[in-house]
Amino acid sequence: MVNICVGIYGLCDWFGGDFAPVVELVAAADRIGIDQVNVPDHVVMGEATDQYPYGKFVTAPDYPWIEPLTFLAGVATATRRIRLATGIVIAPLRPAAVLAKQVATVDMLSGGRLDLGVGVGWQKEEYLACGVSFEERFRLLDEQMRACRQLWTQAPASFEGKFINFERIYSKPFPLQKRLPVLLGLAPLPKNVARIAEYGDGWVPLLETPAQIKAGIAALQDAFQAAGRDPRELQVRAVPQFQFRADGKADLEATLAQIPALIEAGATAVEVYACMFCSGPEEFEGFCERLVAFKSGLARR
Repeated sequence: MVNICVGIYGLCDWFGGDFAPVVELVAAADRIGIDQVNVPDHVVMGEATDQYPYGKFVTAPDYPWIEPLTFLAGVATATRRIRLATGIVIAPLRPAAVLAKQVATVDMLSGGRLDLGVGVGWQKEEYLACGVSFEERFRLLDEQMRACRQLWTQAPASFEGKFINFERIYSKPFPLQKRLPVLLGLAPLPKNVARIAEYGDGWVPLLETPAQIKAGIAALQDAFQAAGRDPRELQVRAVPQFQFRADGKADLEATLAQIPALIEAGATAVEVYACMFCSGPEEFEGFCERLVAFKSGLARR
């Protein structure tokens, strides 16, 4: 059965840019039975948002982006069951050892409920501000995830790469999950499929249609099998195409109707953004209840 994920992007707008009250909203989603909550990432934002490769960027440069792992550490202590996801952390902007420690800490605080979505972002100014090479971002991601796997499972840990090097270092605590799930938010090109099969556990499609997602999943399953991994363990978190009414408002029921096609394509989780369908916090619990009821209806089909 597919997991239902609530994306909390934009919910701080209900509170004047303050993310602290959003923790209580996530706690409500946990009580209601939502499977997963997802937090996006930007460390900083330059003014060249017109360079966004997927159309018009949705926010102004001064939008308040919360640091996702810091936020999820707070959510971990306010919830009991809901899984905590990033979608995605721009991983190369963080030193590997620091990211490994942040991730392990959140997984420990949550009792083993973290799903780490990672990617490389799109804005060069963000990399320049962090002192990281934009041109080397994919190689940095590869080394970083390989190094994190070492730091999450071995003590002492050693790693030798072009950008990351350490010998006999200790990074405790380890994540509680024996294998912490890592999902990559990258286009399903052959080189990215190979990345996911090597050190990842799943895929976060960007703007792919159900047919494109199905093709990407087929390629990933073949790559998993070739790597000696069980293709049935592949995780895929997809977003349905938003549907709108004649008055321009987002139509929740029409959007939910897109989900069966994603499940048929192979998605294991489906993310729905609360900010698209709720006008304020007073509608949030009802929104979550509708999602849980929708999932129950799918189970009865």
